[in-house]
Amino acid sequence: AAPHDAASRAQRAPGWEGVVVASKHHWFVPAGLIALSLVPVAAGSARLAQLAGGAVATADNARFVTSPLPVVLHIVGATVFCLLGALQFAPTLRRRTWHRRAGRVVVPAGIVAAASGLWMAVRYDLPASDNEVLMAMRLVVGTGMLAALVLAVAAVRRRDFVRHRNWMMRGYAI
Repeated sequence: AAPHDAASRAQRAPGWEGVVVASKHHWFVPAGLIALSLVPVAAGSARLAQLAGGAVATADNARFVTSPLPVVLHIVGATVFCLLGALQFAPTLRRRTWHRRAGRVVVPAGIVAAASGLWMAVRYDLPASDNEVLMAMRLVVGTGMLAALVLAVAAVRRRDFVRHRNWMMRGYAI
């Protein structure tokens, strides 16, 4: 490689050892994941604004207004998990220092999102529009996400990066 290209500069710059300079196409996956996250993030932001504004309890929102903690934790945790987690798929950022630091935020955010989702599924009364099958699905999905994240952390602690990556992708997909 010529000494003036981006890869050579990245390899010589302090703190950038081993960083692979990727093409703009490597950002399609993180950008797509962020785009997919925008609808639930916007809906969650609207729910937080409603709760912060002193919402009046109705049949549709009574469970959230009377007990807002789990829904607030769920929205904040899921937002951080979805947006910051999407960046973990960027090859240029998936390197030791950034990836590890971001992971220390992403995993707890995902655990909070999954655990608070389970909390809501078990503790909130089912709305008339829901049924037991939907509640069972919520319990299976929340438990699956929580298990995937715990197994991902266990794998990375064993330095089994292949299993860590696989479990994190499963947890993110849920």
